[in-house]
Amino acid sequence: MKTRFGSTRYNWAFTLIVTNLAVLLVLFVLVTAGQIRTGHDFLHGLAYALVFSNVTSLLAMLVLGTALEKLAGRRLPLVPLALIGMAIVIPVGCLAAQAVLVAIHFVPAGRFWPQYLHVLKVATPLALVFGLGALAYATLRARLEVAELRLHEKEVAEERSRKLAAEARLRSLESWIHPHFLFNTLNSISALIALDPVRADQIVGRLAALLRASLDNSSHTLIPLRQELALVESYLDIERVRLGSRLQASIDVAAGLAETPVPPMSVQSLVENAIKYGIVPRPVEGEVLVTAAPGSDGTNTVRIGIRDSGPGFDLAFIPADHGLDKLVQRLDAIFGDSAALRVFRDNGSSVVEMVVPRT
Repeated sequence: MKTRFGSTRYNWAFTLIVTNLAVLLVLFVLVTAGQIRTGHDFLHGLAYALVFSNVTSLLAMLVLGTALEKLAGRRLPLVPLALIGMAIVIPVGCLAAQAVLVAIHFVPAGRFWPQYLHVLKVATPLALVFGLGALAYATLRARLEVAELRLHEKEVAEERSRKLAAEARLRSLESWIHPHFLFNTLNSISALIALDPVRADQIVGRLAALLRASLDNSSHTLIPLRQELALVESYLDIERVRLGSRLQASIDVAAGLAETPVPPMSVQSLVENAIKYGIVPRPVEGEVLVTAAPGSDGTNTVRIGIRDSGPGFDLAFIPADHGLDKLVQRLDAIFGDSAALRVFRDNGSSVVEMVVPRT
């Protein structure tokens, strides 16, 4: 069982060990000071101290520890609460220990209250010191456990992000070297060689840039938006040759957003999806507009939108293994709740909007 203060079993063991070590330390001080001079007095004092300390500490763990566990989640000040709790537990614990000693005839019944008050006077400051020390240790240990847990979660998220990024790059690379895409691109280049050799050479360069980017970004979780948009421009340029006037495409990025970190192949995959489903199936002219603007909701975010003139779709019905579903997982793994992918209609156009934090 894990709690804010770590393992409950560990805390019980730690408390009992510290308690009994404290008893030995106090007895050592008394022996050194000459207040315990015989073996009989030492054994008598040891037995007496062990009963009092263990009964009190167990009661504190049972009552006070449980109470602090429940109250800690409410972000209340723990030290004042611990002091109040110990002010109640210490007298009750000493009373219970004294009752045990009387019951086993270790202490005469007639000496119950005088000895109880004497022990209470000595035990209270010691219990406060060791109790607060144990609380400080448990709190620091809990913080360390939380830090280790968050580090582990971050490492898992980063590993998941790298895996998803690799899958996205592989998916994009597969789509570009797919015979259909290569055939169309090479056919466009072949047609341009006789008509416009310079343009044909440009398209060869664009195709090389797409393939190179899939390999160069293999070790990066995030890249600048400008680098991603350069890849998008290469892809759009190839598709302009293939689709001719049927494809009208443009990119509009607000000033100061070029360095916004985005996952590699994220915007490109959205543009590819817009052309594949929003432009290619329609015989008429279509438009794809890529925009990047600051978040309008007052948060420090960037909204990257891909708008096309196609019929649109519902993100809720995207298959689990689809590229858009993978992109949602990548955004979640990298940014958590700070990022999102939205799909909506606006003025007759289909819009896919990727929201990422602005750094």
